[in-house]
Amino acid sequence: MTAMQLDASTFAADMLDGFTAANPQYVKAVDGGVIRSTVIPDGQAALVIGGGSGHYPAFAGLVGPGLAAGAVCGNIFASPSASQICRVARAVHRGGGVLLGYGNYAGDVLHFGLAREQLRASGIDARTIAVTDDIASAPADQLHKRRGIAGDLTVFKVAGAAAEAGYSLDAVEQVARRANHRTRSLGVAFSGCTLPGADRPLFSVPDGMMAVGMGIHGEPGISELPLPTPDELAKVLVHALLNDRPENAGERVVVLLNGLGTVKYDELFVLYSKVRLLLEGEGLTIVEPECGELVTSLDMSGVSLTLLWLDEELESLWAAPAGSPAFRKGAVSAEPDLSSPDEEAAGPAGPPEGSSHTAASVLAVELFEAVDRMLTQAESALGDLDAIAGDGDHGIGMARGARAAAQAARRRAESGSGIGAVTLAAGEAWAEEAGGTSGALWGAAICAVSSTLLRSADLSSATAVQAVDAALAAMQSLGKAEPGDKTMVDSFVPFAVTLRQEMAAGKTLEHAWQAAAAAATSAAAATAELRPNLGRARPLAERSLGHPDPGAVSLAMIASTIGENIKKEDIRG
Repeated sequence: MTAMQLDASTFAADMLDGFTAANPQYVKAVDGGVIRSTVIPDGQAALVIGGGSGHYPAFAGLVGPGLAAGAVCGNIFASPSASQICRVARAVHRGGGVLLGYGNYAGDVLHFGLAREQLRASGIDARTIAVTDDIASAPADQLHKRRGIAGDLTVFKVAGAAAEAGYSLDAVEQVARRANHRTRSLGVAFSGCTLPGADRPLFSVPDGMMAVGMGIHGEPGISELPLPTPDELAKVLVHALLNDRPENAGERVVVLLNGLGTVKYDELFVLYSKVRLLLEGEGLTIVEPECGELVTSLDMSGVSLTLLWLDEELESLWAAPAGSPAFRKGAVSAEPDLSSPDEEAAGPAGPPEGSSHTAASVLAVELFEAVDRMLTQAESALGDLDAIAGDGDHGIGMARGARAAAQAARRRAESGSGIGAVTLAAGEAWAEEAGGTSGALWGAAICAVSSTLLRSADLSSATAVQAVDAALAAMQSLGKAEPGDKTMVDSFVPFAVTLRQEMAAGKTLEHAWQAAAAAATSAAAATAELRPNLGRARPLAERSLGHPDPGAVSLAMIASTIGENIKKEDIRG
């Protein structure tokens, strides 16, 4: 990436350390990211943005009055965990609720969605907005599938200004969604970006060509064109965006010309001069444009053009003052916040639990530790299965998540907490340490179990059935998978159905759970005949045929392990 020898394992943390040290008048560090170092008024809605590192000024550079209250920073091009998001959100919550903003990528959707549910469970009104401005990533009739690229800035600026103006959380969310709907972007690349420590770029562009429609995480473009002149490039970008303009667009637009890493300001100004002439020739009025590095992709050589079609309210919010390390408008006034970030980020203690819940925490620890031992032994086998049509990290992620969950459960139980709090700690730890899609989904499921346990005055076999149903609902709500998609849901649904049926027939929880685990195991094996409709295996559907889904297999294994460790006296019906 540069002449320096960079350590990829510490790059994001080292970057964040240096960034906060260089910008103390704007930001201070919390575990997971940064927050404003100036006072946030009580009752104000808080905008929390985030995603992977490697995109500066996004996301940490956009924190300050009139913009984001906090930013969550994951590893390079990787989503932050739900626990990181929650810690940053709690640090900036002042009673007005939190809007979580991020680009529309699978990992971000899952982890920010899980964080939203965890924040709501703790009594904080939380909403999400996924930016979908990249016209190259999906057709116009599928806006919800588009990626978020430099249009992040227009949506975040509008939402941050609305929060600063005292809008309610409902109104901030509404105006952010309108800004997102009226924002369009397209990018081109002349060469790919190189991750810290790597010896080659993530993709390459043939000599004399440019890639059109690439993403900001190293995704190659959807087409290639001969290397253009500035006039030709301006026409490619402008005409594509005008052909995709939203309905009732109007004639006033914000223009962002964004350098992706190594195309510098002098070159951007040359290109902007051509873009301006084309837009004005189409009868459009340009309002307060931005030309510079706004959302980058490490050292990618490329540019993107963004248009936000304005209405009166959006124009007012875009023009409102803002003060952040990387984006400033007008004059803002804010007092330094001298409170401790660690105190601000502390999570809620949680509701008190009864003696039966405290006694049952021992069972929870035993079950999490049994699952940990099983997945540690199965790590290689699950990884090999995942490598057939995926990236081979399922075994590693599951083992890491289970280990973190078991450790967190034991620590919380030893502090005297009940089974609900123990399970919540385990779920949050699983999601944070496992990472990836399965980590978020398992975290959501375990946290949903916790919510059920915390709401139950008395623990019983019926509580266990309710907890399983809640876990399945959380997993499907977050992941959007249905039976037949070749995911862990294909074994979870028959497990939940069989458990309910066996319990309704008067069977003990021990017997019903073991029968349900057997049904899950059979269903997991049957996924070998399915074609994947979701996830990373979908593009390699043919390779996946004949092999069961790793997520379905690991879920069945966990169900079986729990069944083997449930004793009749653990939960009384």
